[in-house]
Amino acid sequence: MDISRRQALAAGAAAAVAAAPAGRAHAAPAAGLQPYASYWYPDSLPTGAPGPGIRWRSLSTWRPEDDPDLPFNRATVPLAPRFTPPPPNGTARAGQARICALAAFATTSGNPSQGSPTADFYALTHWAYLDELVFWGGSAGEGLILAPNAPVVDAAHRNGVPVLGTVFLPPVAYGGQLRWTRDLVRRDARGGFPLAEQLVRVARAYGFDGWFLNAETGGGDARLGADMRDFVAHLREHGAGLRVTWYDAMAISGDVAWQNELNDHNAPFFRASDGMFLNFNWSGPGLAASAERARAAGRSPYELWAGVDVEARGWDTPVDWDAVVAAGRPHVVSFGFYRPEWTWTSLPAAERAPAAFHARDDRFWSGPSLDPARPGAGPWRAPAVSVADRSTLSSLPFATTFNTGHGTGWYERGRRAGEAAWNHLGLQDRLPGRRWVIHTPGARPAVGFDFADAWHGGSSLLVEGALGGPTTVELYAARLPLSKETVVELTHRTDPGSPGVRVELAVALEERPYRFVYLPAGAFRPGGGDWTTVVLRPGALLRGRRGQAVRALGVRLGAADGGTVRWRLGRLAVRDAVPPVPGPPGAASVTAARPQADGSAALRLAWGAAAGPVRHYELRQALPGGGFRFLGGTCGHAYYVPALRRAGGEAATRIDVRAVDELYTASAPASVTFRW
Repeated sequence: MDISRRQALAAGAAAAVAAAPAGRAHAAPAAGLQPYASYWYPDSLPTGAPGPGIRWRSLSTWRPEDDPDLPFNRATVPLAPRFTPPPPNGTARAGQARICALAAFATTSGNPSQGSPTADFYALTHWAYLDELVFWGGSAGEGLILAPNAPVVDAAHRNGVPVLGTVFLPPVAYGGQLRWTRDLVRRDARGGFPLAEQLVRVARAYGFDGWFLNAETGGGDARLGADMRDFVAHLREHGAGLRVTWYDAMAISGDVAWQNELNDHNAPFFRASDGMFLNFNWSGPGLAASAERARAAGRSPYELWAGVDVEARGWDTPVDWDAVVAAGRPHVVSFGFYRPEWTWTSLPAAERAPAAFHARDDRFWSGPSLDPARPGAGPWRAPAVSVADRSTLSSLPFATTFNTGHGTGWYERGRRAGEAAWNHLGLQDRLPGRRWVIHTPGARPAVGFDFADAWHGGSSLLVEGALGGPTTVELYAARLPLSKETVVELTHRTDPGSPGVRVELAVALEERPYRFVYLPAGAFRPGGGDWTTVVLRPGALLRGRRGQAVRALGVRLGAADGGTVRWRLGRLAVRDAVPPVPGPPGAASVTAARPQADGSAALRLAWGAAAGPVRHYELRQALPGGGFRFLGGTCGHAYYVPALRRAGGEAATRIDVRAVDELYTASAPASVTFRW
């Protein structure tokens, strides 16, 4: 096997984001109130003492009622159903190859439970192409079992993507000990597997979707191999509804022997699991034989993930794509990206800004053309070339403020309400899945997420460039019900210096292909304009018909005077009747507080669930004399504030917690007072 890839996999789990540029806020956590994603050893702990900020814990003794960080780590967004619209190009296939991604968001011991005060973060947004996300980590010195944090799970679930935790039993060369493998698969007096049942309890309590099992500690025997096979089957059986994905490392012999294909040595683990991630040194004939073997066993070949290691070279990684997703014939198997956060970690320090990251991430998933309808050819076969994207836009109400889940400030109703940088993927919107399909007779304008201004959250959608004629930007594939009562709201503006822009809403009621109808949405004069909300009624397009659905949404822009257009879309909402204002959260309290050396205070807060549908909760600090400061937000019912600061010399500070619904309507607050 290619030793550099083997080392990358092992060391990658050991260090998680060791390749991240210096200066990122992912050092080992300091002792304090900060909650982190949970990590454990199966049972026995290493000898010696843990490193700074690391907590050694055994999964065998974990109980949800004794877990003080559980309220911060519990995901609350249900897994959304999704559908597959017709692909935007002739090469992407529905119902064939899918994508699994193993991504590290921080070190094993350094994944904050509720975001952190930096915009420098892997804010994954291309959920439309993913079938499964593995929250990657685990190391001999921190812990071998890593549960995903709530923000990542909530963002993924909003887009219909399951998230798996990681069980990593490292090679001996990276500190692995065979006793940890034996701890994991130890049977009880009934012949069951207590730690398999603990893994099920963790997933249920935390709200994620299953486990990725990676057993790479060598030296086992046939008895251990049989126990591991039975452990996997037990985990899958007792975790009905949870996913179990097996990594191609341990063979049924009990020793580690990477096969790079499905064969007699690893087939027992494939039969016991929901899918298998094949090691990276696969070949075309080996994958073809693996697909046939899966079919013969009554399984889909697309439950096999051919590993593609992009950690070091990203889109410059050489890959035999035709062996996996050949053009002109059915796909062979699915494929799995190892460490696609390369688009973030490889950014030079001088370019480390959110917009730059998203531009790179768009290129990784859509290809260098940045147009999934015309992905072009080249050595990098981006997912948009082969894999059909999916969407969750099938029910009302729907709204987006094009918030990517991180930013350099926070905006509410177009005004900057928080100056601090932040990240929290649970606040991320459902974003356009196809980046970017543009129809224009002239040069394509640049389209992307911009962080210099927003209507709500940290970003808006910016279209910038000269328009050579009417330019349609497709935004969302949808199956939203349409009636005479349906309303679409656009909140948009132009930047200073922009020429005049005419704006229309693009609506398609047919999808093979999309046939857009355009509804006037206003015009901006030259020189720039303030945020404006326009209300449109596409129900008039029904013309007496019933049972129609909105199949796609977009915008069409025109600029008669030439020049470089800078037009922003801050909010897009689709609804029928105006829903009632959400009820306030239940009573809020400060559950723990600790003064900091700089005069601030770290706080843990909790509150009761609000009545009615709630998208997320937002926390604000009331300022003396009026006004407020944004503190953060979460989908759950607990939040950690790392540094509450007095605005003056006040003796007490009021914190308001508001429930926010799908249309971004906020409730009356539940308030708590913190006394200094």
